[in-house]
Amino acid sequence: MDENKADIKVCVGLSGGVDSAVAALLLKREGYDVFAMFMQNWHDADTTLHGDCEWEEDRFVAELTARKIGIPFYFVDLSKEYRKRVVDYMFNEYSEGRTPNPDVLCNREIKFDAFMDIALRYGADFVATGHYCRKVKGEDGLWHILEGADPNKDQSYFLCQLSPEQISKALFPIGHLTKPEVRRIATEAELPSADKKDSQGICFVGKVDLPTFLKQKLEPRDGDIIEVFDAYYEASPEYVSERSTLDGLLKEGRSLETTVHYAPEEKVLTRDGAPLGESPFREDLLAALPDETLHRLSTPLKYDITFETETYKSGRKHTLKTRVKGNPFGKIVGKHDGAQFFTIGQRKGLNVGGHQEPVFVIATDTESNSVYVGEGHSHKGLSRFCLRIRPDKVHIINHPLRCGDILRARVRIRYRQPLQGATLLMRESGLYILFDAPQRGITPGQFAVWYDGEEMLGSGVIEA
Repeated sequence: MDENKADIKVCVGLSGGVDSAVAALLLKREGYDVFAMFMQNWHDADTTLHGDCEWEEDRFVAELTARKIGIPFYFVDLSKEYRKRVVDYMFNEYSEGRTPNPDVLCNREIKFDAFMDIALRYGADFVATGHYCRKVKGEDGLWHILEGADPNKDQSYFLCQLSPEQISKALFPIGHLTKPEVRRIATEAELPSADKKDSQGICFVGKVDLPTFLKQKLEPRDGDIIEVFDAYYEASPEYVSERSTLDGLLKEGRSLETTVHYAPEEKVLTRDGAPLGESPFREDLLAALPDETLHRLSTPLKYDITFETETYKSGRKHTLKTRVKGNPFGKIVGKHDGAQFFTIGQRKGLNVGGHQEPVFVIATDTESNSVYVGEGHSHKGLSRFCLRIRPDKVHIINHPLRCGDILRARVRIRYRQPLQGATLLMRESGLYILFDAPQRGITPGQFAVWYDGEEMLGSGVIEA
């Protein structure tokens, strides 16, 4: 046994799943002084689809795992902190028509903050988790976060908001392994969670019906679901101007796609690990763009489709009735009980029929309480090229961005999305990310994360 490791005390956040169990086992085998701590973050079983206290079973399995490995086991209740710092934030974001990512928040606010503080008070030098990512020390003496070795399980995205200080105190023992390897190690060691399925749903809450969950605090309100037709974009000065501006930035011989022609489950865009290609846009023209133009490119369309009614006579008795007049730009195709319960790109829960292709949410407006939808994966309203992150929401890990900087990077705007080639432009008004190809469902409130090769450089909350 390495005496140096024996002097290093590590707290493993043992969740009851197989990943954290193998993380604890490997650290124990390596000779560290390991103890386990299980955190309870949620009490209300009524909000989950299972309707039972999943955390009780998880705690039981976690305690059995600690006994099997031969390490001390502790329990900590962080439900108050979780509700205040994660759940309340979720409610507020959804009420504003934005879509937060609770898993990213949970890591930043709970696992590597509130939980880490308690672990350090227990004497831990480091906190270890079962995340599939890697941590290395660079020649610059700083700690760097790399993608996990398993491309199907890389979880670096969920750690995109960690500070350098949090990273310095973190360990990721399984980041160099694939999921099948983790399962094999757990099976060979006869760990209680070896065959346990991966958790799903909201971090520490479980699988929930999101509208039902949100209705705990957000009041339902009837509104219209409006389908947007292609004719709207052809007549929209904002849309035409945006395409004209982008066309004017292209290198000679390059052309611009207008929509994403793929379904998210097919994952046919740039694969993880693929080299960063050349931008289709001229860098000198990008550098010369005024902030006002970049802001306009990053601003989603504000749909202004209105409907008039008309009175007509119906039946032999000529009964007067009212109906909505036809509109070449759109049609009311359904009703909903609150725009705040929907997110861009959503397909399920719309209850809109009569279409050959799937119907997706392309925009929500919480002020007018309207939900706008489009038919088909290649609908123009699903695709955008540019997004903006407010200056105070830009989170840098190791690669500072100064006003005027231009950076080529690979970016993802949701977990498990293949990384996309993009150009980052840092300005006084914020960080603008211009993608090489149109992106499906850019969603305010979600996190954009950028990488240099395998290294995660930074992240930010998408403003628009």
